[in-house]
Amino acid sequence: MTEDEQFMLLAMREAEKAREADEVPCGCVVVKEGRVIARGWNQVETLKDATAHAEMLALTAAEAAVGDWRLEGCTVYVTKEPCPMCAGALVHCRPDRVVFGIPDPKGGACGGWINLLDSNPPLNHKCEVQGGVLGDACLEQFQAFFRAARAAAKERKRRMREEEQDASAD
Repeated sequence: MTEDEQFMLLAMREAEKAREADEVPCGCVVVKEGRVIARGWNQVETLKDATAHAEMLALTAAEAAVGDWRLEGCTVYVTKEPCPMCAGALVHCRPDRVVFGIPDPKGGACGGWINLLDSNPPLNHKCEVQGGVLGDACLEQFQAFFRAARAAAKERKRRMREEEQDASAD
C-alpha cells in the first residue's frame, strides 16, 4: 500500500465519523513530514454551518497546528474532490499537494467541473493534484450513505401514508 493510500484510509475513517452523525461522508486529513497534523469530517448539519466541510475544518486545525495560515510542505487528503469553496481555501492556504478519492464532475473544483488549483485562473498558488486514490472504496462509502438515506426517506413516506390512512378511517 502506498503512502497516499495509507493517508486516504485515515481520511475515510474521518468520513465514517460524518456518516455516523448522518452527515455526507466526506473526511479529510492534513499531513506534514509524514505525520497527520489535522483531521476533519463534514459537520454541516451538526453545526448548522454551510462552511463546515471536512476540508475547511481540517485546514483550520492544520493552521493552528503549524501556527501559520500557510500550509506549505503539507498534503491534504480528502475522500471527495473539493468544491469551489474548499478549493479556494486550499489555494489561499498553499499546501503542496491535494489528494482526493472520488472526482466530482458536477461540482468539483480540482479538475472535475473546474480547476481552481491549477495556474489558470492565475491565482496566488498552484497545488499538485492527484485524484482517484482509493477511489472505488471512497465511492462505495458515498454510495452506501445515499442508498441508506433514500431507503430511510422512502420508509418515512410509507409511514406517513399509513398514518394518513389510519386518520381518515377514524
